[in-house]
Amino acid sequence: MLKPSLLVLCFSALVASSPVMGLHQDLSQPAQGQKPAKTAGTDDQQQEMPEEIRANLEEGVKHMLVSQIEAWNHGKLEAFMQGYWHSPELVFFSGGTVTKGWEPTLERYRLRYQSQGREMGKLDFQDLKIDLISRKAAVVTGVWQLEMSDGKKPHGLFTLIVKRMPGGWRIVHDHTSVAE
Repeated sequence: MLKPSLLVLCFSALVASSPVMGLHQDLSQPAQGQKPAKTAGTDDQQQEMPEEIRANLEEGVKHMLVSQIEAWNHGKLEAFMQGYWHSPELVFFSGGTVTKGWEPTLERYRLRYQSQGREMGKLDFQDLKIDLISRKAAVVTGVWQLEMSDGKKPHGLFTLIVKRMPGGWRIVHDHTSVAE
């Protein structure tokens, strides 16, 4: 079993080398006016970021997620999709299927929730945990639940990799599962 600090180190190395994330410079270079972080993945790395900055970054991620919930609950699927990176490199894993790209992900949602005889239901996220990897990247985990008009409540888990972009925080990788 990997120690948590080693797991973070491995994940940080994976993200830093990912061409999709494009974060190799952000993870290896300190922000202007800040001390360099200690060895990646250590508990000290989390403590290097001032609490006010950490809180502001986490609030930005939460704002994006709340905007998604509000859009979904008003039946505005394209507004919900604004939380995703509008790129052919967006990756969505669910149910053994990999969907690549913003347009195919939107179409996947349309088929499952807006096609004939389907409904979107009311969305809620619970047990959110936001792990900032840097000032421009975070891993978000949580529980999603839909409440449908027939009383059914499909739910499951999700892991998101989010990146801060010029337009705000965006999901660049979504791995969502459905509980059985």
